[in-house]
Amino acid sequence: MQAARQHAYLGLGANLGDPAGQIRAVLEEMRRAPDMTLLRCSSLYGSAPLDAPGQPDFVNAVALIETALAPLPLLRSLLKLEARFGRVRSFQNAPRTLDLDLLLYGEARLDLPELRLPHPRMHLRRFVLEPLVEIEPLAIIPGQGSAAQLLSDLGGQKVTRLAAP
Repeated sequence: MQAARQHAYLGLGANLGDPAGQIRAVLEEMRRAPDMTLLRCSSLYGSAPLDAPGQPDFVNAVALIETALAPLPLLRSLLKLEARFGRVRSFQNAPRTLDLDLLLYGEARLDLPELRLPHPRMHLRRFVLEPLVEIEPLAIIPGQGSAAQLLSDLGGQKVTRLAAP
């Protein structure tokens, strides 16, 4: 018997090397991955780092996937993808070749040491909400509300739409 498939939203980001190229390349890997089906991806967006001033700007996107993996195995799969793209976690908020965040997993709410769902700061980040609303205008963040309404409350963060993925 096959496990039920669930929709999950992923945050993709990078600020080292060729960030846009790395995001496009990982999307191609996701299209071929046996444990997930890539359903949609937002445009690419540029933004200054929020928590690490002085670093190169980020390129970000949000993708919608379908998967039979439970949240923790999905997170482990994403971490393996990051590692294949050269991600090194030398210190908190270090520059990165690739960052993959599990933002939403259906309507799940989890509070585990290694994973919190929904992503605990996504509702405070325009570079997450803008691409999320692009691909899912009616997205709801459990415990926070409408992503579109939360986005309208984040006027001070500059995010620039760059290109299609």
